Amino acid sequence: MAIRHERALKRAAFVFVFLWFAIGGFFHFAATAAEMRIMPPYVPWPHAMVLVSGVFEWLGAAGMLIPSVRRAAGVGLFLLVVAVTPANVFMLQQAEVFHIAPWVLEARLGFQVVLLALIVWSTWSATRLWRAT
Repeated sequence: MAIRHERALKRAAFVFVFLWFAIGGFFHFAATAAEMRIMPPYVPWPHAMVLVSGVFEWLGAAGMLIPSVRRAAGVGLFLLVVAVTPANVFMLQQAEVFHIAPWVLEARLGFQVVLLALIVWSTWSATRLWRAT
């Protein structure tokens, strides 16, 4: 019974991570200007970076659906989250500009750690995720 419960939790994590990046990738294109605002000023070509990171989010989400590349997709999504962390730190440093309470942005950074863990957990051994016990 414990294995089924763990498998159900892992499936839920998998679906959450997939939707997070599939929907997040969409917003890189639907709300490009808003996404560009959070780019630190030292990042070159902010428009291109927003679009490229949106494509990478979609590629990672799509890769999660293919068992033979699922682990690689997870590694890519993990690295992508790490790569975009400076934008979230920049938002926290400039919270008043974004009109967001600092505690919300601090929680967002904490959530990134949880997201990283969910990516690893749901994609590392996910080839067995959908098999019956």
